[in-house]
Amino acid sequence: MRGSGEPPLFLRKMDTVFDLISRVCTFLAGLAIVVMTVIFAWLVFGRYVLNDTPTWVEQVSLLLIMVISFLGAAVGVNQNTHLSVVIFRSIVPDWVRTVFVIITDLLMLIFGGMMFWYGIELTQFKWTSLIPLIQVPEGLRSLPLTICGLLVFLFSAGHLIRLFLGRDEREDSIE
Repeated sequence: MRGSGEPPLFLRKMDTVFDLISRVCTFLAGLAIVVMTVIFAWLVFGRYVLNDTPTWVEQVSLLLIMVISFLGAAVGVNQNTHLSVVIFRSIVPDWVRTVFVIITDLLMLIFGGMMFWYGIELTQFKWTSLIPLIQVPEGLRSLPLTICGLLVFLFSAGHLIRLFLGRDEREDSIE
């Protein structure tokens, strides 16, 4: 369902913003992996060389895993690399495939919106208590979920806009 000619200006701007957001999320997730690797090296060094285990590593690692997982998931939605089952869509006529894609994008939009909405509530609820050992707000654990929900909502809306304008360039892959 590719449109001919150059896409409208608002689509080009939307793609530019979404690509920038995806790059920032990918950078932050990659940085979180590097930081987690470094702090686990410190954990091993502290435990076996200094005989003094840094107890804060586990709590920081749990926060970093949230960043890696949820930002990575949002990027996967934008780049259409998230887990999906496409075999059924591949064997049906194009118009049925389009209906399935619309339903999927609508469900992702709703799911992202709910993640965002309830993520805000959860983050606010947990913000006043502190994570033991590192003394930062407990709400930081659910903040990546909230951000991911907003991004999934926006990226899914972008996919729907492209689809309805006949400019959807996504392809199913079973590789």
